[in-house]
Amino acid sequence: MRRRKDTRTERAQPAGMTDTALPSRLLLAEARVPRYTSYPTAAQFGPLEEATYRRWLTEQVSPGDSLSLYVHVPFCRDLCWYCACHTRPTRSAARIEAYLGALLAEAGQLAEALPAHGGIAHLHLGGGTPSILGPEGLRALVGLLRERFGLRPGAELAIELAPRLFDAPLAGTLGELGFTRASLGVQDIDLEIQRRIGRPQPVEQVAEAARMLRAAGIAGVNIDLMYGLPGQTEDHVAASARFAAGLGADRLAVFGYAHLPSARPHQRAIDAALLPGAAARMAQAERAERELVAAGYVALGLDHFARPEDPLAIAAAEGRLRRNFQGYTTDAAPVLLGLGASAIGSLPGGFAQNLVDERRYAEAVAAGHLPVAHGLAVTVEDRLRGNLIERLMCDFALDLDLDRPEAAAVIRDALPRLVELEGEGLVRRGPGRLEVTPLGRRFVRQVAACFDVHAGAAAARYSVAV
Repeated sequence: MRRRKDTRTERAQPAGMTDTALPSRLLLAEARVPRYTSYPTAAQFGPLEEATYRRWLTEQVSPGDSLSLYVHVPFCRDLCWYCACHTRPTRSAARIEAYLGALLAEAGQLAEALPAHGGIAHLHLGGGTPSILGPEGLRALVGLLRERFGLRPGAELAIELAPRLFDAPLAGTLGELGFTRASLGVQDIDLEIQRRIGRPQPVEQVAEAARMLRAAGIAGVNIDLMYGLPGQTEDHVAASARFAAGLGADRLAVFGYAHLPSARPHQRAIDAALLPGAAARMAQAERAERELVAAGYVALGLDHFARPEDPLAIAAAEGRLRRNFQGYTTDAAPVLLGLGASAIGSLPGGFAQNLVDERRYAEAVAAGHLPVAHGLAVTVEDRLRGNLIERLMCDFALDLDLDRPEAAAVIRDALPRLVELEGEGLVRRGPGRLEVTPLGRRFVRQVAACFDVHAGAAAARYSVAV
């Protein structure tokens, strides 16, 4: 594949925010738009019958297809106040054990429903805190998935971890099971910022977790950071970025905090008066990027960074970067299957989401049902729009195929808004090509929304653009 010139580090600098267009850019930054981990987004999902999902599995999975599996564990020991995930706190061993039993049962039922396929290429355990299953629970889960689905050679096994709940036995178990990558939730290293988000976690715990992972043979260490937290400043964000780089993380994500207390009531524990405004959020995001680029990382897409030799950076340089419900990825599997309460999967024909409530989920599985509840069948136009949005989110550019009538219609629909963004200096249009400018890359979600016919329908459910 032809390698593309990598220009992803040419981002806008905060100084660019001092021009006369600043007020309009602040409005763009404060607008609520999807994160575009899918198109259409989950906000457009409706009821989905189990029979429809089973038909999709039968008709749309082929013998050579690799599978991507996402397993959701919706529990944490304590609930962090900033969290926007489907998760809940528990310290009940019985509740966790019952959920694991439901997960194992669902995996078995899903394996029975699938036709012949090519095995798992990517396995991602997320949450919540999936390590709450404990070493024995993880052995049971991964062992069953290996047995019933099979692993392709070189398969990636990834897990999300809370450093303050990580220890040597757990690290040894992950190494024993063949995990290749782990993501450590850090957010910010300042103890006062941690107190304001309900997540006390000394940096020593993070450093020790990274050391134990590498000692167990898990080479890929990711770190998640955040900006826009209560009381956070550019200096806080910069210090956290330098700390993560100093640990030698292979990949980093720097997410903007999404304050949605109407949807996530526990976020009301956060003092909204301390939340940075739009200009401060943009400056924090830019400061984190400058620190990480200076430390040798390549900026990828909206909010990810990787070492130049990392497969994610190589995929981005070659135009192969993808985006799915887990964010930016090298995962090119045509089928993503979700296991667990609230988990979302995607097939060529549409999206399927399991029941969100874990008790209803477990009851459905116990009754012999695949616990799907919501989803959406996608149209040819949905797939076209989704592909345009994904390439914008990954490449900051589009080659516009105006010879196809359906593509020309989509471009025509988007053109009025694109002209407005061009006037803001955020995009450039040329013959058959659209490019997001260096200044506009922070606003790429706004550019992507030009191709989204649903963007305004559920704006209250989305986070701010920057």
